[in-house]
Amino acid sequence: MNRMRKIISALALTASLVACSKNVDDIAEYIYINGNIITINDLQPSAEALAIKDGIILAVGDNEEVLASQGSTTEIIDLEGVTVVPGFIDAHSHFAGVGTQAIVANLLPAPDGPVNSIAQLQAVMRDYIANSDIVDEYDVALGFNYDDSQLVEARHPTRHELDAITTEIPLMIMHQSGHLGVYNSRALEMMGITAATPDPSGGLIVRELDGVTPNGVMEENAHFMIFYRMIPAFTESDLLSLYKAGEYSFISNGFTTVQEGKTDLATLQTLPRIAVTNGFDVDIISYPDIA
Repeated sequence: MNRMRKIISALALTASLVACSKNVDDIAEYIYINGNIITINDLQPSAEALAIKDGIILAVGDNEEVLASQGSTTEIIDLEGVTVVPGFIDAHSHFAGVGTQAIVANLLPAPDGPVNSIAQLQAVMRDYIANSDIVDEYDVALGFNYDDSQLVEARHPTRHELDAITTEIPLMIMHQSGHLGVYNSRALEMMGITAATPDPSGGLIVRELDGVTPNGVMEENAHFMIFYRMIPAFTESDLLSLYKAGEYSFISNGFTTVQEGKTDLATLQTLPRIAVTNGFDVDIISYPDIA
């Protein structure tokens, strides 16, 4: 490692001596060296070093070639063999939804979460309710990404099993697909869902054995017609935290361009405002919900 530092220092000295004769536009802000850089360029599929200025790649090649872009203020980052790939472009997701997932209970099955039974789901939701600032502030409990096919019961939970968690506040858990949810009795009551409520076009209110009483499972448009009303009216500060949590989730998985695939009116108004005031570190493509 000492030998590598000496080599880098020598290269840095050489670069600084010639920097005075360079055009300032050719001097990098950052230079990454000693990496395994995947370029997605058939003519140069891999490289050792990368130079960047103002978010633009100045040079790609071996250490010596790229260090020619070094100036007195250039920061050198030694990748120590780490692989670097171009930023991933998300093809389909919901940016605000990913942010919401970051602040609600994680109901994913193993290995991504702890829920492989209804009892485990109940335990996670009880713990979330007991410890969540969101629940304290907004009096609503949300959990995302349970998967009935990976529960030992091989079925969806019902309102009765959610009522065993709480009947004091509305509670909703969303399926991993995002296209259905289960609501406790308090949530159904607040949303005006009763035995007399007809199935909406394109949706299904799953009923109990009597054929009329909702069992808590709401599919497709039956779910969508009440789900968005379950999301709290977050303060600007909480919204910013939500979006930043979602952004971190994307960035930590290598995404630099993401989709907001069904943007409601409030989000459509909020995203540009936050982009201007606080800024985002990803590019967000927003598709407004036509409805």
